[in-house]
Amino acid sequence: MSEAHSPRVAPDPTGGGHVPVMLAEVLATLAPRDGATYLDGTFGGGGYANAILSAAGCTLYAVDRDPEAIARGAALVARFPGRLHLVEGRFGEMLSLMAARGVEALDGVVLDLGVSSYQIDEAERGFSLRADGPLDMRMEKSGPTAAELVNTLPERELADLLWELGEERYSRRIARKIVAARGDAPFETTMQLAAAIHQVMPRDPSGMDSATRSFQALRLRVNDELGEVERGLDAAIRLLAPGGRLVVVSFHSLEDRIVKRFMRDAAGRTPGASRFDPSSLLRNKNKADFRLLTSTALRPSVAESKSNPRARSARLRAIERRAAA
Repeated sequence: MSEAHSPRVAPDPTGGGHVPVMLAEVLATLAPRDGATYLDGTFGGGGYANAILSAAGCTLYAVDRDPEAIARGAALVARFPGRLHLVEGRFGEMLSLMAARGVEALDGVVLDLGVSSYQIDEAERGFSLRADGPLDMRMEKSGPTAAELVNTLPERELADLLWELGEERYSRRIARKIVAARGDAPFETTMQLAAAIHQVMPRDPSGMDSATRSFQALRLRVNDELGEVERGLDAAIRLLAPGGRLVVVSFHSLEDRIVKRFMRDAAGRTPGASRFDPSSLLRNKNKADFRLLTSTALRPSVAESKSNPRARSARLRAIERRAAA
């Protein structure tokens, strides 16, 4: 991405502990302009939405699967009448959500794949390792809970889940402990599960809670987050107008790997193309309707990482649909 002056960062519209990650970089990459139409696929606390609408006289559709996030956004809608439109739903369904509102093309899409600060901080949602609450983890408050998975999955399937979605190398040890413990009493709360995991896990030298990866795995499975990322990326590039940009901020390697591969493929930069295989070169040429705006992922500044620990693992990647010839 070419160098750009960092735009003025609008204040957090919600107050409290919600801090949008890499906000200046998101705005610089998206480059909002007057009269354009954008979509924030992960509205959350409204930090990106507020900044985008403050940066330009544009229209923004803000999507969130969490009904509480939509309800919190009412004040922001009042601040930008006629310009901010809240949409309850999954960003993987943005094609149908936009079609229902008569929107056929977008000038930009932003996806922040992290869990909202509000979801983490509200113990009753079951995402937090810092406060006890029901073992839930559902963003939409519908479907199976984390407790149902922990209390019903066979030991091998539970171990595979922790390994594949949490990249937890002690997955089998943890699964064995969970299955043994639930035989005495089912898991109902976050602290109950965390305590069981702590009993069989060594202390992490980085200071990270040793149950973090297991909680991540359960959250990803409960909400089908990786599947949602794949569907959202595909829908986003279908909606982008010529010159439109897709900006994605991810927070762990599984998501970032999906985003990296997807964007490189869309830009015709799929690894493995060879001059000795003309068909592979042709495939890449036909796919190059997009160009990479970030040759490597952008990372948060040292200052942001120090002031907001949740930003430390963030990675920003972006692509742009090429203008029509």
